Parts: sequence; C-alpha cells; structure tokens
Amino acid sequence: MSGACEDRSRRWQEIQKGLQFIQSTLPFPGSQDQYEVFIKELVWNLFGEGNDVFKEGEWTKSIEMYTEALSIADYADSEDICIPTSLLEKLYANRAAAYLSIGLYDQALEDCEKALQLNEGNYRALYRKAKSLKELGRHQDAYEAVAKCSLAVPRDPSVTQLTQDLAKMLGLKIRKAYVRSKVRTSHSPSYSFMNLGSAENYKVVYVQCFKKFSEVDFRHIPRCNGRAFSSLFNKTPMGMAVGMPEVKGPSAAVDLAKNPLAETHEFRQACSMCYIKTGPGVLDYALNTEEHKCKKDALLGRIKHLPDKAWKLIRPRPTKTQYVGPYYICKGNCTYPGHCTFAYCQEEIDVWTLERKGFISRELLFDPFGPKSNVRLTVPKILQEHHGIFMFLCGVCFDHKPRIISKTNKDDPSLCSHPVTKHDFEDQKCLVHILKENTVRYSKIRPLNHQCQLDLCRHEVRYGCVREDECFYAHSLIELKVWMMQHQLRISHESIVQEAKKFWNSTASLQGAQVRLIAQRRFGPPNLKMMFVCGQCWRNGQLSEADKNKKYCSAKARHTWAKDRRVVLVSSIERKKWTTVRPLPTKKPIPSQFEICMHVNAGKRCQYIGNCTFAHSVEERDLWTYMKENNIPDMDQLYEQWLQSQKPGWGEETSTNSVRENGKQIHMPTDYAEEVAGNHCWLCGKNCNSEKQWQQHITSEKHKDRVFNSEDDQNCWQYRFPTGTFKVCERFLKGTCTEDDLCKLAHGEQELKEWRERREFLLMKLAKARKDHLIAPNDNDFGKYSFLNTEVLSLTAVSECTTLDALQCTFQ
Repeated sequence: MSGACEDRSRRWQEIQKGLQFIQSTLPFPGSQDQYEVFIKELVWNLFGEGNDVFKEGEWTKSIEMYTEALSIADYADSEDICIPTSLLEKLYANRAAAYLSIGLYDQALEDCEKALQLNEGNYRALYRKAKSLKELGRHQDAYEAVAKCSLAVPRDPSVTQLTQDLAKMLGLKIRKAYVRSKVRTSHSPSYSFMNLGSAENYKVVYVQCFKKFSEVDFRHIPRCNGRAFSSLFNKTPMGMAVGMPEVKGPSAAVDLAKNPLAETHEFRQACSMCYIKTGPGVLDYALNTEEHKCKKDALLGRIKHLPDKAWKLIRPRPTKTQYVGPYYICKGNCTYPGHCTFAYCQEEIDVWTLERKGFISRELLFDPFGPKSNVRLTVPKILQEHHGIFMFLCGVCFDHKPRIISKTNKDDPSLCSHPVTKHDFEDQKCLVHILKENTVRYSKIRPLNHQCQLDLCRHEVRYGCVREDECFYAHSLIELKVWMMQHQLRISHESIVQEAKKFWNSTASLQGAQVRLIAQRRFGPPNLKMMFVCGQCWRNGQLSEADKNKKYCSAKARHTWAKDRRVVLVSSIERKKWTTVRPLPTKKPIPSQFEICMHVNAGKRCQYIGNCTFAHSVEERDLWTYMKENNIPDMDQLYEQWLQSQKPGWGEETSTNSVRENGKQIHMPTDYAEEVAGNHCWLCGKNCNSEKQWQQHITSEKHKDRVFNSEDDQNCWQYRFPTGTFKVCERFLKGTCTEDDLCKLAHGEQELKEWRERREFLLMKLAKARKDHLIAPNDNDFGKYSFLNTEVLSLTAVSECTTLDALQCTFQ
C-alpha cells in the first residue's frame, strides 16, 4: 500500500512539473522525439490520476484530470505530436462515466459520441451513451444504442437490465436470450459469444411505442439512483473508467464538490488590511501579501487564463431591489459607491447571477474544511442568515402527493396531527426548515450519510428533482448548510431543533428589551408632535385617527385602516399647524443632510412634488433626519415604533412576536403554531383546507403559471417563445419572410435549437408537477403552454420529439 502511495505521489509531482513546463515558453532540453515522449507521458499520467480519483468517488476532480489531458492532447496536435487514438478514446469514455456520476447527462452524451467517432465498437461508450439518452428522456435512441452494446457483451447483467428497463418504457415485449450449449474439443476454443450480425438483424417490431400519461403505472418502473455504476456489475463495471479496479461499495469519505465556477475562476478571502484602496476608481485596489491577522470578511475573485491577474472585490449581491433581469457593469465613474446596484466587474456578475439562482453560496467558494478556513457553521449562524425555524413534521404526510403539513397531535403527541391517518410521529418524523414571508416555504432536511454529496442538485434548482430522497445532492441551500454543519459538528437533528428553540427564545427576550427601551423614551424629534390619520379623511379636511381595534378610521365613513391609506402629520412648536410628511426619498445614497427645496424657499410651488428629493418644510426635514439617524427606512416602521411609544404592546407586527432585521420581518416560533390538515402546494406556498379549495387552486391560471415559469425565462432564453411548430421557416432562409415575430416557424437553426431545449425544460417541469399531483389529471388547458399536450399524446413523432411519458419514466 505504501509503495502504491509513493508511486502516486511521484506521478502527481511529475504532472505538476510537466504542467509548469508546458505553460512556459522555455525550449525543451532535448530532441523532438524526447519531447514527444514527454508530452505523451504527461497525458498518460493525467489519465491515471483521473482513474484513481474516480475510484475514490471524487468525480468532479476526475473530470478535471481527464479534461486537462484532452486539452494537452489538442496542444500536442498543434506541436505535430500525435497522441494515440486508443488513449483519446479512453479519455472521452472515462470522462463520460464521471459526468454520468454527477448527473451531467448532456456532457456525458457528447463525450460518448466523441469516443464512438474514434472507435464505433467501444461497448463501454455505447453503454454510457444509452444511459445518458435514457436520463435525457430519449428512450428510443437509448434502446438502439444498448441493442448494439448487447451484441458486443450479450451476457453482461447491467446491459441486460438496461435493455429490459427500456423495453418496459417503450411497451415492448420482453424475451429471454437464447443460450448456446458449450461444445469443447481439444482443438476448438471456447467462445463467449459469436458475431451473429449487426443490430439491424435484431430490431424488434414495436407494438406500441408510448402509452398515454394516465395509463402509466409508475410503481413498477425501475428506478435509477444516479450513483457510480460499480454497484451494477459483477464483472468489470461498464460505468467505471477503463482500466481501473472495481470499487467495492461507496466511498467512505464525503466528497466536497467544486463550485460551478471552479474551472474558470479563482477566489480568495481578504480584509481591509490586505486589500487596500489605492485610488478614486471603484477598481483601484491592491492586494497586500504581508503577514497579518486577516479577518477574511471580503471576497476576491479573478478569471483564469486572462492577462489581467488583478484580484477584484466581489461585493454582496444587492437584495433591496425587485430587478430580475441580467446584471450589467456600471458605466463610467460611479456616483453611488457603496450603494450601486450595478456590477463593477465581470467576476461580480458571474457570482451574483449564480447566487440569485441558488446555485452557490459564498461560503462554498472555498473549501470549508481547509486548514485556513474560518467557516464554522452553527444553528444560530444559519438562522441569522436564512431566518425561519427548524421543526419536526410528519414525514409520511410531508412525502404524500400532494404534500400535507402535519405536526404533533395536541391530544396525543405520539401521533401526527392529521385528523384521519394519525401516523406514528416519532418513527416517521422529518426535520424541516420553515420560512414564513408572504407565503410559507418548507425545506426538508434529509439525514446526512456517507453517500451525500456536499453540493446542490442542479435538477432541483431548475425544475425539481424527481429522485427526491434517493438523490445524494442537497435539494436546497439550507439543507446543504445543515449537512456541512453536521459534517463539522456531528450534531443530530434533535439537537438542531433544540438549538433553534434556544436561539429564538434569546432573540425574543432581546426584542422584548428593545420594546421596553423604546417605550421608556419619547419618540420622534424633540420639537415635533406626531400623529397618524386617515388619508381619505385628511383630503376632506378631517382629522380621523384609528379606532380601538385599528381596523377602520374613527369617522362615520369607517374607512379601512391600511398602510397605504394613512398619513403622518407633524406639528412644530414654532408653527402650531399640522403638516403632512412624505415618505423618505428612495434616492441612494441618502445625503449626509437634508436640504429645503429651493422652490419652497422662494415661496413657489415645487413642480416635482411627486419626485422631489428635497424637503418641502422644516418639519419634513427634521422628521427625515430623525428617521435617518434612527435607521427607520419607511413610514410603516415609523408607525409601528410610534404605536409602541403611545402604549407598549400596541404594535401591529410586534404583537405577533415578530422581529425586524435590516428592514426584513423575522417570524418567531409562535408564528408557526397553527396546524394544517389539508394539501399544501409547495410551488405557491399555499395551504388548502378542503378538496374543493385544492381543486380551485391547482386549476387557477396563477398556479399554472408558477408550474412553468422560472427565472430562466427572463435570463436564459434569447429567442421568441416556442409557437409549437418546430420547423425552420424556408422563407426566412431565403430572406422573403415578412411576418417577423408573428411567424409560426423558427427563424434559423439557433432559434429552433433553443425552442427544442425550452420544450424539454417545460416538459420536465410539467412532469414534476404531474408527479406531485399539482396538476389535475384531466387538465390539459395550459394557455400558451398547451402545445406541450401534442408532445404528450403524439405516437407518430417518437423519433422527432421527447414525450412526457418518456420524461416521467426517466425521472422514476
């Protein structure tokens, strides 16, 4: 064992030296033949290292090794050095196996095709091609690929199993293979198989290609768990890299997958002492490498392989804006440094975009288990960032289709609160993170085990992973962080719930102390009196405050007492007259001091009264200054604090035991005390207490729009929305199409390609919604998305398009 470790260490040193040399412009100290041997050995070493890390379960790292080897092979070709075709074939086939292991089926299929171009008889590449096509929902193509593979290795159990699985999905009759009797003589060798012809001789007549969606019984469809293929084989595993020993069981170590930007970007941590401002520009910084105690509170990044090697500061993503489009770089000299919502560099755009989509967390841009890391996750730290509460719910109800939210039964804590089923709560409970904002969002936290991968599931982020608990990747950022914390602290789910309760109890005590402190001091500027009145009555010349219950104003008209219908009035000692005060200006940054509008000073009427950022009275200036100095961002919070000053306990939000942090409402554990017995829509965050209400919800247009819509619709698609006709317009190619965007046909191959990709994406989202019973079984009215119905029911265009049945089977 020690000898193998020494050989591997020596090989890694040779790889580092080789990469360092070819990245330089130094001449090779030898002949051209020696240089050719040097390059080939470097490629072979990378190939061997990729196989070893694959065997250890580090699939992302193995992809890096294979990719580096293929890049050097391209470089060698430019130097008139020919890398053996057999080695290139193995590199593509092995990288395809690694891509399959992490669920990147498109990339795996592409590598399989490249390997088959070099050797069309590579049965490992054929098998992996069939697996990739199956996962992508292209079942007919997958069947044809595995049929060719079965001719090469007819008795391989994994190939046989895959063939039978695909036959079931295609509705084909499954038959046993004929086994020839073994005849041995002293002069004749033993054959494991014979060349009985091409795949064309073994094509089966399809009785029925696809069934209707409602006829598919998903309970009998075999599942694919997406792990490395070593567990599937009795012989040399077809899903593993060529030439590597068999892996017995899953890797014991938890694999920390690289972040999505690892191949193109570099990141490091810094602080104000090591990253120093050198000029007036937003990018005028220099990195100081002297030894000091670094706080590591700033994120730096740079793009690899660019001439500019300077580290760029990556600020926190702006969150106080509803903008959902792509990010752009700030033009010219920024006049809002520190508050600008435009990016200052491409590195900032790349990180912000993935952060908003939930693909990465800043803490994951570094190895959280590295020797110099300061990332130490705890329950309070997670809740401070993500808010909400950790709680146990009934796992059986939570996994029900559709989802049901049930807690412990009040009368019998050993049972769940569902009025009919009443499952055994202690045996079936699951840990859930609950976040209550405009709606309630539930995130299940599955138990951490040695198979879990510390990375986000890309399927769950895009359209929902239908492998659910069988998936080894985290299905939410909160689940990922809990897994990381458990890996560090070995903390149980019970301890997480207890720590969460302690955190919120201490937060509630602190909030109570803050409320008492506010009540003790006089509220508002010392020279002003303040009151809130009904805006509708004020316009009619009346002063009407809220009634005792604060639902209506005290006037006879009984106007609704809502946030947008009340105004704040102030009266100064100098001028005993009530004056309205407008909301604080939204212009950023807020000026160091507020000034009086020059129009008002001149005794004239301001022409920009709706947008003027200058105060229109001394009283307004004084109140704005008070709000700025006391971190009161809007009139709603001003009203809440004013209510508390009048009589402690009157606040609308604080009465529900809520806290505000940075202007955002934080709900306390008492906010989650209600029990829900009906169905819960995880897409919309809506609970329905009756079957009628549930049917009304899932058939509503707003809900259907949530089924198909996502952030990708705004940021990922460049061309028009698909019309349902997936053909290129011949008139457009000739330059004679006059219909422009009204044309039902695609304007070019690129638009057609995007239409097909978008169709696949929408079908996957629809398949997930169907599986979770978020679409009524007989509901096919999807508005502009109704063209997907033709994809579901079509039996004639199997080779042209992917059907919903195929996608559903793939996900099972």
